[in-house]
Amino acid sequence: MPPTRLPRWIENFGTRHGDVAAAVDADGVLTLHAADGSLAECHRAPGVRTTSDVDAFVAAAAKPLRIGLLLARKASVAVGVAAGGELVVHKIDTAYVQSRTAAGGWSQHRFARRRDNQAKAAAGDAADLVLRLLVPEAPKLATLVTGGDRRTVESILADRRLSALAALVADRFLEVAEPRLAVLQSAVTAAQAVRIKVTDPVR
Repeated sequence: MPPTRLPRWIENFGTRHGDVAAAVDADGVLTLHAADGSLAECHRAPGVRTTSDVDAFVAAAAKPLRIGLLLARKASVAVGVAAGGELVVHKIDTAYVQSRTAAGGWSQHRFARRRDNQAKAAAGDAADLVLRLLVPEAPKLATLVTGGDRRTVESILADRRLSALAALVADRFLEVAEPRLAVLQSAVTAAQAVRIKVTDPVR
């Protein structure tokens, strides 16, 4: 949920379920216990500071942050910096990585080696792009949110030149389609959303 909608959502939760007792735990999760037994767990977005009460949670969630984004699959990478909800830096790049082949025997092994080499070269190019766009921004970033294909992202961030960014990687991993500009723009919203899990009482 967009942070700006959180206050109204909390208000409506109380209207639907009765009086609400709110608490923020040591992990920064806001828990709402309603009179009818319903439970809502609100998880803050990556980079948002831990708070001690509901008002501080809402205020911190709505505060604009500067975050880095890295979305990657074998043949594509999207890198960006978002300030609040706006992309202020971005770059999309694609590389050729051969698709799998149905050929068997020696040909299959040869194509597999070629595909792996192409994937490694693409990861190296992506690391160069991240180095150029995100590493200079690292001191100003609250977090780095990643998404796409985990193995590809991990391969890129394994580059020792990116160690300053690897330390900023958030737990939140975005499931996204092939990285394109529209996908990167949508990722800005997903990266900064408050995730809410509602559990209704057993009747």
